[in-house]
Amino acid sequence: MATRHLSVRPAEQGNRERFLDAALTVLLDRGVPGLTVRGVAEAAGASTISVYARFGGRAGLLDALYERTFDSLREMLESLPPSTSDGVGDLLHLALQYREFARESPTRYALMFERPVPGFDPDPALRSAVLRTVFRLFIDRVARVCPPETDARAAAYQLWTAMHGLIGAELMLASRTPLPDWFIPPTDEANEEMYRRGVGAMMTGLGLRNP
Repeated sequence: MATRHLSVRPAEQGNRERFLDAALTVLLDRGVPGLTVRGVAEAAGASTISVYARFGGRAGLLDALYERTFDSLREMLESLPPSTSDGVGDLLHLALQYREFARESPTRYALMFERPVPGFDPDPALRSAVLRTVFRLFIDRVARVCPPETDARAAAYQLWTAMHGLIGAELMLASRTPLPDWFIPPTDEANEEMYRRGVGAMMTGLGLRNP
């Protein structure tokens, strides 16, 4: 795919992966402020010139890191157990694992779906490619339980955006001082139950059911 970051010769792939591992570590440990060329170079034990040589600059580095985060999500979703006869259960399981991915690293999730880095907008071709690849996994599972008269792609999009709304609200509340009178206790069990109910209600509203 055409992106801002430089094309890669096979011999260079290992070196790029070392820098991307360092960039991901910086993101997880120091957050967005640490995602500078110097910060990543120091984490990789290399010079800033090495980062520029391999990625062309900060924008190319961030593009490559953005792609890496989506690769991680795709690999996680593809590793889920094979589909069973309970397509609705499979879809709910996928939704729950998606939530766990977001909770595992809210900073990584923000890089993927929000605008936490001032001035950084992922390359449009790259953004389209990674979103289509991950979204395809949702369409495939929704299509198994979607009524014949329903557009599976539209239903998958509606479910996906509802999941993002629920996850985003949960992460926002978790990042701040707990509200003493909030109706959802600040526990994982309570938040997971609310998420299950929300996803389940959306699936019911879309008419998703096993054949």
